[in-house]
Amino acid sequence: MNFRYSILILLFSLNAWSQGGMFGKDPIIQQENFDKQRVHWGYFLGFSSYGYKFDYLTVGQDVEVNKTTGFNVGLVGNLRLNEYFDLRFEPGFYATQRNLIFPNIEDSVDRLREVKAANLHFPLLLKYSSLRTGNIRPFLVGGVSSTLNLGSNAKAPDDNYSNRFRVRTWTQNFEIGFGVDLYLEYFKFSPSIRGVFGLNDELIRDNDPNSPWTGNVESMKTRAVFINFTFH
Repeated sequence: MNFRYSILILLFSLNAWSQGGMFGKDPIIQQENFDKQRVHWGYFLGFSSYGYKFDYLTVGQDVEVNKTTGFNVGLVGNLRLNEYFDLRFEPGFYATQRNLIFPNIEDSVDRLREVKAANLHFPLLLKYSSLRTGNIRPFLVGGVSSTLNLGSNAKAPDDNYSNRFRVRTWTQNFEIGFGVDLYLEYFKFSPSIRGVFGLNDELIRDNDPNSPWTGNVESMKTRAVFINFTFH
C-alpha cells in the first residue's frame, strides 16, 4: 500500500467520525471515566515509511533513498500522571525496506542496495491531551526510543564488495507526533501520526576506506513516519 494512501485513510477516518452522530452537536458521551484509570493497556496496528538522512564528507552526488511502506504491530502501556499528561511505553515490531541507489556506480547491480529491516522498537513517550470535547480528545506525543534491527548484518565480515550492506544493531531516536482519542461505545480508538528522527550514525563502513558505497558518507541517520491505529 502506498504510504500516501495510509495518510488518506487516517484523515478519512477522522472526518467520518467527526461528522457522525457520536461527535455531533449533542453526542452521547461514551467511556466517560476511561481516562481516570491509573494504568491501562492496548495494542496498535499501522503503517510506516522509513528513510535515511545522509551527510557527506565532500560535495558529490547524493544517494537516492526510495522508501517503501512497511507494517507495524505492538502493545501499549499507559500510566496516567494527571488530567493532561500520560507516560506511555509502546514496544512494537516494524518490518520495512529502504532501497538505496548510488548514482556514482555504473554497474546496475552494484548501484542498488536493498536494506531490509525487522525492527523491535522501544519508545518511551510523554502524551499531552487537551480537554475532552464530547467523544473526541486531541493529543500531542513526544519522547525518545531505541531500535533493535534484527537484520542489521552488523557482525558480518563481508561488506558491499560482497553485496552486503551493514548497519548498526542498535539506534537511538527522538519522536514527535499528534493524534486524537475517539471514545466509542466499547473501547477507545486512537489514530496518530508520528515522526522519528535517528540521533546516531547507523552506517558500518566497508573495509576499503575508498569504497564507492560508504567512503564519502559522514553520517547516515534514520528518518521515519509512523501511522498507528491504537485500540484501548
